[in-house]
Amino acid sequence: MMNAPVSNCPVPLEQQPLNEYQSLKESCFFRWATLEDSAYLNKGVRLGSIASLMAAPFAATSFSLTESFSQFVLTLTVSATGILVLLILRLYLGWSYVCDRLLKDKIFYEETGWYDGQYWTKPSEVLDRERLIGTYEVQPILQRLRRSLVLLGITLLGEVGLWLLIAPS
Repeated sequence: MMNAPVSNCPVPLEQQPLNEYQSLKESCFFRWATLEDSAYLNKGVRLGSIASLMAAPFAATSFSLTESFSQFVLTLTVSATGILVLLILRLYLGWSYVCDRLLKDKIFYEETGWYDGQYWTKPSEVLDRERLIGTYEVQPILQRLRRSLVLLGITLLGEVGLWLLIAPS
């Protein structure tokens, strides 16, 4: 649900930072980053499992399950981790964009198309409200996503290191 337009605001409703924030919160994909810790982790594990299943045919055609079981399993885990990295990176970029627009005192908007963009300076009451939301609602989401990316990056490096150890020379 869109918020009421800011008085004297020339920015179209869908481009107002508060409405962009609300849209992300309600989006099926972007809402994932707002879940409680256990639900967030559970969804990541489920998506990783689905990614592993999707990678199974590739791994099975690349490595014989009976002769190279460890390489087969590592292919699945590297694929799942890589897909999770891409998904969380997409989450991070979307939330980061909205956070940036919430925190800025001037925002760029397009009136009717890409060729007629303008800047709008937020009035102080709008700026204060949006900075509070950006600071206390969105920045913790970004911190969680950064931590997730670091952990997945370390996991991916470990998987690649393991691959190098077990791969035949």
